[in-house]
Amino acid sequence: MSTLEPDPFEQYKDVCFAAKRLEIHPESVKRLIRLGKLPARKFANKWFIREDVLEQFAGGYIPRPGNRSRVA
Repeated sequence: MSTLEPDPFEQYKDVCFAAKRLEIHPESVKRLIRLGKLPARKFANKWFIREDVLEQFAGGYIPRPGNRSRVA
């Protein structure tokens, strides 16, 4: 009889999940991480955000459109 160990990544969400939750582009999530506004951990070249941290961040986050590049 084997005992199943809990998945250590169960409480972490990836950038795509965070982008859907925050209703922004995944690159915008990565930008928030790089700026230190959204705490995350990198594992195997992929960012992961704790679900409770994401929910707390989402509670006070208001997505606003930025300046987009224009083709002249």
